[in-house]
Order: sequence, then C-alpha cells, then structure tokens
Amino acid sequence: MGSPAAFHAAPARPTPPKSSALRNTLSLPAQWVGMYDDFITKNAHQVGQIESTLRSLTYIIPGRFRDAEIASESIHSGVQLLSLYHDALLRKAHALSKIPPPPPPPPLAHPPTPHGRYTRFWTAKSALYRRAAYALQVVQYVELLCEMAAKRRGETVRWRVVVLLEALKAVCRLILLRVTRSRPLVAPALPERGALPEEPAPTPEEEGEVGEDDEDRGSAVGFGNNGEAAPPRFGPNGEWTMSRTGMTLPSLPAPGDTSGYLLSRVLTAEDIKPAAKLLNRLQGQGQAAEVLHILAPLVFAVALARSKDKRKAWAPWLLGVGVELAARQLRDRGLRTTPLEREEWARRGWAMGWWAMRGAFYENVTKGLVTGVRRRMPGLLAGILEDYEYLWENYHFSTSS
Repeated sequence: MGSPAAFHAAPARPTPPKSSALRNTLSLPAQWVGMYDDFITKNAHQVGQIESTLRSLTYIIPGRFRDAEIASESIHSGVQLLSLYHDALLRKAHALSKIPPPPPPPPLAHPPTPHGRYTRFWTAKSALYRRAAYALQVVQYVELLCEMAAKRRGETVRWRVVVLLEALKAVCRLILLRVTRSRPLVAPALPERGALPEEPAPTPEEEGEVGEDDEDRGSAVGFGNNGEAAPPRFGPNGEWTMSRTGMTLPSLPAPGDTSGYLLSRVLTAEDIKPAAKLLNRLQGQGQAAEVLHILAPLVFAVALARSKDKRKAWAPWLLGVGVELAARQLRDRGLRTTPLEREEWARRGWAMGWWAMRGAFYENVTKGLVTGVRRRMPGLLAGILEDYEYLWENYHFSTSS
C-alpha cells in the first residue's frame, strides 16, 4: 500500500495574475498600431492612391441623402487627418532609416522644392514650430465639420465656434511668425508628401545563398532559370533598375528636349542656399503687413458674428477685404526677392478670389452669376453645383482659403 502522499492531488498550476492578463490585452492595440505603421511604411505609394480615392467620395456625397453634408465632411476630415498621420509616420521612418535609401541617383535628378526644403528645415529645427504647424493643420481639416455640428445647437453657438477657430488659427500663425523670426508664412506650414524613395533590389545574399548548379548561378548574375536575360525593371519616371546590382540608371531625354534635360541638372543659387535663407526676414511695414494678413480672417469672422443681417450686410465684408488689401499694399513695399516668396505672394493673390464667395458680395453679386451658370449646365453637373451652393450659402468655412 502506497504512502498517504501518493493519494494527494497534484498541486494546481498557479493562475496568472490579473495584472498580467490586463497587460497582454493592452499590448494588443500597440501591436496593431505597429503592424499598421509597418504596412504604411512599406506601401506608401499605394496608400496615397487609397487616400485619393476616399477623398474623391466627398465630391459626390453632398445632397444625396439627409445630413449628407456632415457625412461627406466627416469622411473628408477623417481622410485628411489620416493623411497627416501618414506624412508624419513616413518622415519619421525616413529619419530613422527604416526605408533604406536607394543607390545615389544622378545629380539633382529630382531636387526638392524650395517649399519642401524650408518647411522641413523648420519642422526639424523647432519643436514649437512643429506643434503650432500641426495644430494649425488639424484645425483647418476639422473647422467645417465643427461648424456643421455647432449649427445644430443654434446660430449663437455656431458663430462662437467660428470665432474661436479663427482665433486659434491666428494664434498658431503668429507663433509660426515668431519662431521663424518674422519670415513670411507659407501654406501649408508642413512639408508636403513628395516622391518617396523605393527600396533597393535585394542582393543575392539577401535572397539566399547561391547554389552550385547553373540555375542558381544564372539567376544570381541577372539571368533567368532558362539562361535568358531577366527583363529590366522600369520605375515610375522611366528609370531602369539593373537586376543584378539594383542600381538605377536615369531615363534618357526626349529627342527634342536635350537642352531642358541638361538645364534640369544645373545647380542654381536656390539649390545651394541654406533653407532658412529661402525667405527673407520682414521688418517694419513688411512685418505689419504679415500680421494684418494673419488677422484678416479673424476680423471678418468677428464682424460677421456681430452683424444682425449676416448675408446682406456689407460692413463685415468691406472690413475683411480692407484689412487684406492694406496688408498687400504694405507688403508690396517690402522684400520680394526669392522664388519662394514670389510663389507665396502669387498663391495669396489667387486666394483673394475667395472673397467673391463670401458675405454680402456673394449674396448680392456672385450668387446670381452662379445660378445663371448652373441653369446652362447639364443635369448631373448642375446638381453637383447646386449641392455646393448650399454649402457656400450656409457655412462660413466652406469658402475659407
């Protein structure tokens, strides 16, 4: 007969503490975020196409069902915010060398734009600039959606939200002006997503060890299994990637564009100028002009909020346009020497056209012209234009530049 200890039950396996299970559960979202980040990093070009497809839905949704404008703007704001996250993710990945750089291309095959160089410099140099620029971009993406939601609470709440958002944008722009030492603002304040480097072709060592047979030896030097040469791989811009070394050769110029091809590879003064020098510092009247340009939307919103007849009152519109024109008049006497400055002044000049879609000018002048054009358009285009007329007439931020 065995000992009494033999009849004792085996000790139960200790259960994991609840804190460990909770920790494992909380770690799942972090793992999913990491997987998503890796997917975006490796498929940046396809992600851009998906973003464009989703963004195109916002042009056909308005007017299709009840509360369609809120649904459309929610999709648009969500895609824009997601795109902003993707941009930050890709910049971080490039900075940490998660995406290996390709072989050195020909000199200045795709030189960065002055806007990209300038904004990338300040984004990397100043954390305050980076935070203010991101805050400004987020407000611009969600401002119309916030106005739509506030309008359901009444006109008083709506105009308080409008003034608050314009004030937030003005504060962010003043911070950017301060951080850049009174240099003109550029739009957007963050670097745009440019051409992304592609991963180089894997070397034979990365693909696996080369065998002793002729098939493996042939594939390692760029030939197929049947001994024929592997087909060349062409990039999006016509460059040729060699199958064995992974190096890239540039595309040849068109027969009649040899001079343009050579000029595109010539260094200019802007290419070698430091990024901070791409815009001149403003002083005196130039600095006052930049401040007036920043405050013009806020002045217009405050005057419009205090007006009794917001659609037909000319005073808010004249005040806003007057501040903007005063800023342009003062700025014309300041510095306008660099190409980036001229590009920014031209963009602001075109943005002045949005004043024709605002306030009393739209109600008394532009609305009649838009209605006449809509009546002469085909049915589908007329319906889309009519849907957007509703936004222009009822929402302040629908015509915000």
